[in-house]
Amino acid sequence: MTVIRTTMSRYLTFIMGVTTLSAGGGAFAAEQPSQSSLSQKPNVVIFYVDDLGYGDISPNGAIGVSTPNLDALASKGVSFTDAHSTASTCTPSRYSLLTGEHGFRQNAAILPGDAPALIRPGKATLPSMLQKAGYTTGVIGKWHLGLGDGSVDWNQDVKPGPLEIGFNYSFLLPATGDRVPTVYLEDHKVVNLERSDPIEVSYDHKVGDRPTGVEHPELLRMKADLQHSETIVNGISRIGSMSGGESALWVDEEFPDVFSEKAVDFIEKSKKDPFFLFFSFQDIHVPRLPNERFKGKSTMGPRGDAIAQMDWVVGRVMQELKIQGVADNTLVIFTSDNGPVLDDGYDDMAVEMLGEHTPAGPFRGGKYSVFEGGTRVPMIVYWPNNSAHIRSNALISQVDIYASLAGLVNQPLAKKEAIDSLDVMKALLGQTSSARTYLLEESAGTVALRKNNWKYIKAISKEKGLPNWLGNKDIEMGFELTPQLFDLTDDISEQTNRAKEYPVLVNAMEEKTQQLIEKGFRYSQ
Repeated sequence: MTVIRTTMSRYLTFIMGVTTLSAGGGAFAAEQPSQSSLSQKPNVVIFYVDDLGYGDISPNGAIGVSTPNLDALASKGVSFTDAHSTASTCTPSRYSLLTGEHGFRQNAAILPGDAPALIRPGKATLPSMLQKAGYTTGVIGKWHLGLGDGSVDWNQDVKPGPLEIGFNYSFLLPATGDRVPTVYLEDHKVVNLERSDPIEVSYDHKVGDRPTGVEHPELLRMKADLQHSETIVNGISRIGSMSGGESALWVDEEFPDVFSEKAVDFIEKSKKDPFFLFFSFQDIHVPRLPNERFKGKSTMGPRGDAIAQMDWVVGRVMQELKIQGVADNTLVIFTSDNGPVLDDGYDDMAVEMLGEHTPAGPFRGGKYSVFEGGTRVPMIVYWPNNSAHIRSNALISQVDIYASLAGLVNQPLAKKEAIDSLDVMKALLGQTSSARTYLLEESAGTVALRKNNWKYIKAISKEKGLPNWLGNKDIEMGFELTPQLFDLTDDISEQTNRAKEYPVLVNAMEEKTQQLIEKGFRYSQ
């Protein structure tokens, strides 16, 4: 597969970077003259990691894995203790970040691999807003926001997609690493696809003759649950059925090199004008298959090694910003789409090898959950000469990145644009600890509302019940038939439900929740 075309000099830089990207040398070590001026609009890079918990990085106390490049970011930027994805699952969080509105407004939920585009052409988005401000925009990595109009022919141009909603360039995993089609999509076309071997994908019946995990478990490198036991690609069974496209199939272990080099190319080609890069990781989502050079970099097996791999990729991209002379005028935001999960469909020893590491840090719950561990995620913001070097307790939501960047580049928002997004740029840069008063947390079963350190969890409906796909994730979900109220000031792990002590506050929080859902945050302050 010839996805990456690298010059010899870049290849040497890349190989050297494997061992030298750290706080002490590599990505942040070589000071070079900047080709940009801080009077210009800054470049923006968002590193969006998948399923990374608050406690999964060493600046937040990780045990068993080291993240030196994130240590370097945290040592120079703003590291947040109370930053949140909007939801505890991936699709609604991604939707919110890119549209500035909560996922429930579009009924966003975890999408199947053949879902139509969730963000439709004409919808105002973060990249389209930045395009209006003169930015070149690119997305690289996992998409999982749907493509096409509901019946994608993978052998033709696949659209609408990122290019129709504000991105100038895209290089994607169409859905996720555990879903077919297991191919790269560059702009509108599947990479390296041969016309003589067309792709067919189905999520309701088997297509073609590729073996499945159910039929041939002896072919698997890693056991999987029934949901993840359909078409086998690269020794791993996936969700969904796929035939054809043999020359286009990805190799999971190549993700860090393929995606980082695509980011390098984008930065090099876009450096003359302000650019926005949305780097959306597959790591550390299942299936976790880190490159050989990262195996054993942690004490936690594939999940920990995938964290080390993710950190290396951050360093590789940060290094390229230096090489191209644009680092000093680049605003970097590092965060995750939701909280952590250990056993999410594949037997990779994530539970057995955890040791003393706590993926969600001191917080209860994780991915899918309404407890803090579901949406309270790592977040670091770094902009040389502009961001403070502090650890901030500001209450931050990823939905606010949209309005904050709009304010930064002086791009006015329309009345119905980004209706849940607030301009908290001063807090993002560590210039103030004041950000949000109210924050909504979506989960797989209900919603919660933060008011400063008070947290209200809305009761679930007995009639509606919970999604049957949740299964046994060994995560405390927090879904109850009665309201819950926690004071996080002295109960950070949400152990004591105080709803009965404060019925007036519970009612007020319920009313505020409904108001925010109906009107949006910009019109409910």
